Amino acid sequence: MNNFLYIVWNPNEVALRLGSFSIRWYSLCWLVGLLLAYIIVKKLYKEQKIKDELFDPLFIYCFLGILIGARLGHCLFYEPGYFLSSGTHIIEMFLPIHKMADGSWKFTGYEGLASHGGTLGLMIALYIYFKKTHLSLWQVLDNIAIATPVTACFIRLGNLMNSEIIGKVTDVPWAFIFVNAEPSLATQPRHPGQLYEAIVYFIFFFVGWYIYRRRPEKVGTGFFFGLCLTLIFTARFFIEFTKINQVDFENTLPLDMGQLLSIPFVIIGIVCMMGGKWMKKIG
Repeated sequence: MNNFLYIVWNPNEVALRLGSFSIRWYSLCWLVGLLLAYIIVKKLYKEQKIKDELFDPLFIYCFLGILIGARLGHCLFYEPGYFLSSGTHIIEMFLPIHKMADGSWKFTGYEGLASHGGTLGLMIALYIYFKKTHLSLWQVLDNIAIATPVTACFIRLGNLMNSEIIGKVTDVPWAFIFVNAEPSLATQPRHPGQLYEAIVYFIFFFVGWYIYRRRPEKVGTGFFFGLCLTLIFTARFFIEFTKINQVDFENTLPLDMGQLLSIPFVIIGIVCMMGGKWMKKIG
């Protein structure tokens, strides 16, 4: 293949450096995605005349739920053999550190976060928030779901800047050569699966926002929560066909782990969209 026909992707993974302190693009994308969701949901709460004091703790619940869920999801879904093999590795699962060969500990950040785990963690965190605030559970879930695609978009842009979760070899003209990927993957043009997801999630946000503006009374029925799950994980299921497997055991599966984990979320999403009035009785 002629590499000059493709996009050579070789970004500096560090967005900002101040002396020995640095901020990576991945972290920055996470923060921007969460900040935008914060602004959007705050606007929704104001429009729905929900008290400010009920909104204030929401960000903490969401942040911790997503981070803990995404981390545990990666460790337990994709690398259980490593992280459950010793006490040291269990520590690495919960703390952003890694034990070096010489016995010292090195701060690494969380290297490995899974979106399915993050979604499950967010759902649990929102349930705890609902129990604490006594707001309608489905109103809380619907409001968060309207903003979620924006955060998902920026997380995938962070993956793109990290040259991770890359695609299969292809000859499409928009293929990327991920120079910063591991050497065995860095020389051939590949599908930019992260970019595909970021684009569709950005579109899904405007779809949800358009429906909300015309049918705001649907907030509290579970419709937007179901719509978000259905759109995001249906897209994830099909985009996975363009990606390489993240771990070796997926080579023996009929579908990769991302696809298998997406199926129950799509089913839950469809049920919530069709649930209608009975959802209100639950929340």
